[in-house]
Amino acid sequence: MADSVFPNSSSGDTAHTELWQPNRAASKISQRIVATICGAFALVSVATTIGIVCTLIFEALEFFQEVSIWRYLTETQWTPLFVNPQFGVIVLICGTFLTSLIGLIVAIPLGLLAAVCLSEYAPRGLRAWLKPALEVLAGIPTVVFGYFALLFLTPILKTFIPSLGAFNALSAGIVLGFAILPTIASLSEDAIFAVPHSLRQGTYALGATKREAITGVVLPAALSGIVASIVLGVSRAVGETMIVTLAAGSRPTLTLDPRSSVQTMTSFMVQVAKGDAPYGSTEYLTLFAVGMTLFIITLVLNIFSFWFVRKYQEKYE
Repeated sequence: MADSVFPNSSSGDTAHTELWQPNRAASKISQRIVATICGAFALVSVATTIGIVCTLIFEALEFFQEVSIWRYLTETQWTPLFVNPQFGVIVLICGTFLTSLIGLIVAIPLGLLAAVCLSEYAPRGLRAWLKPALEVLAGIPTVVFGYFALLFLTPILKTFIPSLGAFNALSAGIVLGFAILPTIASLSEDAIFAVPHSLRQGTYALGATKREAITGVVLPAALSGIVASIVLGVSRAVGETMIVTLAAGSRPTLTLDPRSSVQTMTSFMVQVAKGDAPYGSTEYLTLFAVGMTLFIITLVLNIFSFWFVRKYQEKYE
């Protein structure tokens, strides 16, 4: 009876299987090709990173064969291009720290306020327009930020601070803050927006206001993502080149006065890379020593960010 009702069932299954097997084989081949291509690109990235690190290590070791690490870390002047050179990298670290600190003072409150506004107060349609507009700020070339600080912001600040130099850490740090603002605001907004809506509703059910819900529940729940965005902003600020080169100057001064001209690690690397030091000389090798120092600082920041996110990340069902 079954054979009379479905006379061609076995032959149909056989034909379907014969068609399906070649398609499955082709699918496996295409998946292997895609996996091979992706793996090749990943290996290129890893190999490039290893090559950069090895270059820094080998060249920095050659530098430290001529200049002791103790001298590099303890001297209080940085004059490697002078007749009597001194190699106190603390001067460059201090300049980098000063501009980055000013930038963070500007970027953190503005970035967090922008993130809270976009996530908690802005209507969905307005948020869809405001967030891309904010992220466009990250696409502005940093050389434009540098000239903006030098030619626009510094003259304005001089009307309020007459002792402000033409090149100073204050204007460079302020503009640096606006340069890293999109990074902090966008990533913080993503972390805040990812907090489950049920937590907000539960807080409102207990009688809390919207401000209390944001400060007492939402922000603590998104803390790991917010800290990660801030650390990423710090890494961007520490590694920034053109803004501090154009606006902060190139005077290696051990000072915490934002009105003074300072030199950061990146601006010194630009100075040496322009050809102010003969190739292969000790002065030239300072480029790699400073680069290695900068790499270690950013690596420590990234490790801290990874550890903090893993330790304090909130997980929800």
